[in-house]
Amino acid sequence: MNEYTYPIILGILVGTALRVFMLRTDYRQYPTYLHGKIIHLSLGFIAAALGTIAIPSIMEKEFTAVTFLTLAASQFREVRNMERNTLTEMDSYELVPRGNTYIEGIAVAFESRNYLVIFTSFVVTLCYLALNVWVALGAAVICFLLSGMLMSGSKLSDIVTVEEKSISFDGAGLYVDNIYIMNIGLPERQEEILKYGMGFVLTPKEFSVRSTIANLGQRQAILHDVSVTLGVFRDSGTPALVPLIKRDLNDGRIGVFILPQEKDSKRAKEIIEHVPVLENAIQMPSKKGRRKHS
Repeated sequence: MNEYTYPIILGILVGTALRVFMLRTDYRQYPTYLHGKIIHLSLGFIAAALGTIAIPSIMEKEFTAVTFLTLAASQFREVRNMERNTLTEMDSYELVPRGNTYIEGIAVAFESRNYLVIFTSFVVTLCYLALNVWVALGAAVICFLLSGMLMSGSKLSDIVTVEEKSISFDGAGLYVDNIYIMNIGLPERQEEILKYGMGFVLTPKEFSVRSTIANLGQRQAILHDVSVTLGVFRDSGTPALVPLIKRDLNDGRIGVFILPQEKDSKRAKEIIEHVPVLENAIQMPSKKGRRKHS
């Protein structure tokens, strides 16, 4: 044992604990399996070790050891590819799929969490060696709080107002409030939709939000989260019984038509409000930037 033993142990423990803290299985049902969790915890341990060892390497002027951080970056990029490929394969068997935009967001989140682990272990070890263990523990608490803030992100209730609206038919046309959804010609299908269907209208709070909720990936994320939580009244081969979202071209509102097995309007509204705003869907068209030409 030497002067670096306890700082290294603390850095690895804090970094691994942070990865456990960030590994939460929620209603999005990923990761659900034990082996998937083991993979991510193992990668978290490796990330914690890399971030911890960087400080002693610099103090001992072993600068070549720091180059392992660049190798780690390329390795964790493969984690994103692994998540993307796995979820894409799983998505093809969902009654209401996540969509590529949602999958990409999940994959990026898993990659970025390993970088948060490296940063936390790096800071904790540096504080231990430069100051003392109490400062290191304080830094660990701050990193946990910061990671919790970064994990939370924004949700739909931050950018839209969600209201339940009635669904109706005008001839063969299905409407949520006054927003056209689709054509349903068969009378028996119309009866099923009126019996099991629910409608919601999402009104943007700002003009710039219109393009975000118009994004097809963001719409699919709404349908998937509601269907996973409340179930869906459909089976494969029933194209009429498909949850759908359409846009009012005049004011940018979107009409959400769902077919939950558990018809609970209050819970459905809460689920829609807590759907994450996907990073790839965020656009600010009202903010104009000047383009420089060389």
